[in-house]
Amino acid sequence: MAARAFTSFPYWGFQTPLDQLSALQRRMDSLSDLLMKTPGRRTVASAGVFPLINLTEDKNAFYVRAELPGLTADSLNIQVVGRNLTITGERTIGSESKDARYHRREREAGAFSRAIGMPGDIDIDKVSASMTNGLLTVTLPKSEASKPKQIAVS
Repeated sequence: MAARAFTSFPYWGFQTPLDQLSALQRRMDSLSDLLMKTPGRRTVASAGVFPLINLTEDKNAFYVRAELPGLTADSLNIQVVGRNLTITGERTIGSESKDARYHRREREAGAFSRAIGMPGDIDIDKVSASMTNGLLTVTLPKSEASKPKQIAVS
């Protein structure tokens, strides 16, 4: 391996094993990118997880906030089953002219679905959702059984 490191083409200098691992990682990343770009495959997930969410809680409820720019409340389907919240919908993007050449294309269109498991039991009958300026807020009140109880010590 040491002899190879001194004579490896096009590098005539010394390479550490970490340099070789970095080169291997770059090759694997490019191979992965090549394999993931299958013709005809268009999913929002290829650009990353969509929608981006934050899950917070206080003593009374869990709050899920999802960034959904350009979507309306009518285009969403929100369901709660047990401890799981599912947000589904479809994002559409206006079509470009047929002669348009993309220099960068990061915004994808298509159907999406996010399932989020809550860390505690929720009261399904009191779940509410609101949408303001592309920010969806789902309030999931905790069930009475999952709320912390203060125990007095006597």
